[in-house]
Amino acid sequence: MSIPKEPRQLMINIMYLVLTALLALNVSAEIFNAFEMVDEGLTTANASLDEANSAKPELIKEAAKKKASLAVYADKLPGLSALSKEASGYIDGIVDQLIDASGDNNGTKDEGDYVMVLDKRELKGKKSYDGTTRMMVDEGRGMELKAKIIEYKEKFLEFVDEADRPKLAAELPLTIDEVAWTKSPNKKKDWADFTFGHMPLGATMPIFTKFKNDIKASEAAVLNHLAEKVGVGGATVVLDKFTVVSAPKKSYIIKGEKFETDVFLSASAGKDSQTGLAISVNGKSLRPDADGVAKYSTQANGLGVKKYNAAITVTDPVTGDKKTYKKEFEYEVGQRSVTVSPLKMNVFYIGVDNPVAVSAAGVASNDVKVSMSGAGGGTINKSGGNYVVKVTKPTRKDEFAYINVTAPGLTAKSEFRVKRIPSPIPMLSNSRGGAMPAGEFKAQQGVRPNLEGFDFDAKCNVTEYVVVRVPKRQDPEPSRNSGGKYSGKTPGIIGKAVAGDKYFFENIKCKCPGDAAARNIGQMVFNIK
Repeated sequence: MSIPKEPRQLMINIMYLVLTALLALNVSAEIFNAFEMVDEGLTTANASLDEANSAKPELIKEAAKKKASLAVYADKLPGLSALSKEASGYIDGIVDQLIDASGDNNGTKDEGDYVMVLDKRELKGKKSYDGTTRMMVDEGRGMELKAKIIEYKEKFLEFVDEADRPKLAAELPLTIDEVAWTKSPNKKKDWADFTFGHMPLGATMPIFTKFKNDIKASEAAVLNHLAEKVGVGGATVVLDKFTVVSAPKKSYIIKGEKFETDVFLSASAGKDSQTGLAISVNGKSLRPDADGVAKYSTQANGLGVKKYNAAITVTDPVTGDKKTYKKEFEYEVGQRSVTVSPLKMNVFYIGVDNPVAVSAAGVASNDVKVSMSGAGGGTINKSGGNYVVKVTKPTRKDEFAYINVTAPGLTAKSEFRVKRIPSPIPMLSNSRGGAMPAGEFKAQQGVRPNLEGFDFDAKCNVTEYVVVRVPKRQDPEPSRNSGGKYSGKTPGIIGKAVAGDKYFFENIKCKCPGDAAARNIGQMVFNIK
């Protein structure tokens, strides 16, 4: 995908990347909070656009009075405003229906579609994707929305002089990405399925707010065009570069602490803007680049929390008025450290020692307390520099065994499943069955269990099985064998093997560490050649 030159379109693409990346994760409460912050940032940007768009029509009307031929541009203003309101209202209508469909579904958006969570009013169905998938994909509202967006873009261009339409058409952010969904690895059937299929309601809110942002930005682009036609210059500070910014409360955290960050939309003045920017940190002036972004760097010469003060002065190109914005930031300097925890997997197995490595950066090992809780009947004990976990009961689907770690300023909990050792595979020599020469077959001493791909030090034992020799045109000869090694009548039956015989090893039972009783691990069939 090529990088768009138009700043607002670049901002939209970045927003889509942020939303897609968040959806690739297991959507937790923190992720939904991030969606809400992105939505709030876009909503704030929309309010700013509304304010700017409401001021410009009067400037255009006044300028159009200077010359009779310019009145045609002022006459377009009511229709442009009405179109923007109609398009925004259409988006709001879909949002209201989705909120109701994912909430109490009574046909109207009302208080029944909201719940109070920790004194905060939230969408009742924000984690549900049934309503969004049904309405936007199955009922076709998503493809209707796509057609409407294309239609509204064409209607906005009708307010632009025909000769200028190609240039403005490329700049209007109100557009549909027809490339991403066709290249989706999930094989989505259309744009609506790609954009809304199995999307939680809370994750779609920033998308609809983004469409409203596109509508208001398109209105602003047309207003700027009309302003240029009547000779209205830039009468305010121009911020034309947009990006998504994440400002964490702490730039360095320890495992177990909560990571908190503010996610918002940032605007700056690019090189083609007439707005004057002066940026400094700790009183030192910095030179902004073409996108209005200045880089600050300093050497970290000591441990601990470091603070710095940033100030940005914005100069209005017309009035010469200056406004200065200041804020204090901090970061933490720490020592480099490496923690290596070679764990088998996030599963504990019954009957074996499960090794676990536990470490806490910046905390003395004597101050680290480790314990177990939850299901599985587990215990954890120190062994050398690591720990060994032993469990006795498998966990159910909704159960976990937990390892709890506490230290000064640190609390952490890790969850594990508890399972029985997987069933081994019965084998003769290195064969699970099939054709085997008579000599090789007679040379075997018994059945052995093979724990294929199991990394733990565990030994399973065959307890019994039945061997049946089926010679050609003769009656079968069975023998019940105790243990894995041939015993009783079995060696004699095995010794009779000749080409054409079949041998069945049935009801092979095996006992692994942690088993209360032997388990059946299947059967083998050999054809003697």
